Amino acid sequence: MNDINKPPASVDTDANGTEGTKGTEGTTGATRNVSAPKAGSLEAVATTVPTGNSVSAYVTNYLQRLRGGEMGSLPAVTGLVLLVIVFSILQPTFKGLFNLGNMLTEGAGPIFIAMGLVFVLLLGEIDLSAGFAAGVCATVMVRLMVGYHAPWPVSIGAAILTGVIIGFLIGFLRAKVRIPSFVVTLAFFLAFQGVALYIANNGKGQKGDITITDSVVNGFDGNQMPIWAGWLLAVLIVGGYAAVKFLAQNGRRRQGLNTEPIAVIAFKVGAIAVGTFLAVYALNQNRSINQAAGFKTVNGKLVKVAAQELSGVPWVVPIIIAFFVVWTFVLSRTRYGRHVYAVGGNEEAARRAGIPVDRIRISVFVLCSAMAAIGGIMIGSNVQSVSVANYGGNTLLLAVGAAVIGGTSLFGGKGRMIDAIVGGAVVEVIYNGMSNLVKGTNSAAVQYIVTGVVLMLAAAVDALSRRRAGSSGL
Repeated sequence: MNDINKPPASVDTDANGTEGTKGTEGTTGATRNVSAPKAGSLEAVATTVPTGNSVSAYVTNYLQRLRGGEMGSLPAVTGLVLLVIVFSILQPTFKGLFNLGNMLTEGAGPIFIAMGLVFVLLLGEIDLSAGFAAGVCATVMVRLMVGYHAPWPVSIGAAILTGVIIGFLIGFLRAKVRIPSFVVTLAFFLAFQGVALYIANNGKGQKGDITITDSVVNGFDGNQMPIWAGWLLAVLIVGGYAAVKFLAQNGRRRQGLNTEPIAVIAFKVGAIAVGTFLAVYALNQNRSINQAAGFKTVNGKLVKVAAQELSGVPWVVPIIIAFFVVWTFVLSRTRYGRHVYAVGGNEEAARRAGIPVDRIRISVFVLCSAMAAIGGIMIGSNVQSVSVANYGGNTLLLAVGAAVIGGTSLFGGKGRMIDAIVGGAVVEVIYNGMSNLVKGTNSAAVQYIVTGVVLMLAAAVDALSRRRAGSSGL
């Protein structure tokens, strides 16, 4: 049995980005290297890299991985592209600059919650309370600011601490008391709705709505970066991505391992650069719907409207990127991340390897609720108020849908942080596109139906790819 105090297992990343971990007596992680598969077997086809570093070998290996059930975020990315094309054709205003910025800010809150849910889903668990936990934490923040005039750093810190406590309670009940996470979080889901309402009203009334007056908090998901800062962000994104790719390339070359073809790396970096700079250019344009002064009718009266300027990348974008980078590093480059994948892939094997399974399980619920707190703050920042109605079932479904649609498995052991962002984009495009396309009382109904169908398709792809991988011996 492996000793948990031994040095961390080394990370072995193949030329296509698949990661595994090699220890002294065994392997933990998404890819196992315990024994060599038989030549010609499906396992060998799905896990080995063809000889050579040519583009054709890279493409062949990638296609073999797809056939072996390793779909990753490909279905979500394909669906996102198709949805954007369809909505752009059916609704010309969908591809407008104002709508682009609107989707970024509206979709941010659920994406933060989805990032936390990725940790829980990697263990094959679920957190049904994440939506109302976000509401409780946001309510704690705004109550401290409005009722006690606490500065925003203290209020936000208290909100995140509340999330940590909530996550610890859920994790403790699941890991130590052995109550299924579905039951625990369903109970918290019901209780937190009342807790959020009680805190919002200070024990009085039933409205549960508090306006956020702090300009800094409102600016998180409401203000835009200066034009120059947007371009700087684009340079950092492209430069950082290129640096990571080439450093990994050099590291593998020094170890005598297969590497990605330079042409493939150049294509990936180029694609990221084109997409990033085009997005920043679009967001830096004036996308206000009132770009020129004029008049409009309000309550039967003609009112003069001043020209408005709305340009720049929303501040919430670099915040999302920062969390994405941190959590991606944690999952892919730390011992803790390897343990999360190991427990999610095979709990009993992880326990026998000396991994503290209960501690890992509690920690993922803590991270999930802490991210729910941040998501709740962002949702409040977007609408500049905290209302119990803005959280709960819909918020939870959007977040869970984002993680699963993005490619994180419901069965545990498979998923990446990018899944939350890609899936969140898909969900937001559906909601935004359907709200513009379908008007009237049926708009919400159609949104729910379409989102449910897409979520079911994502779950079906997950189940089928897992079965395919199982039949391949993975």
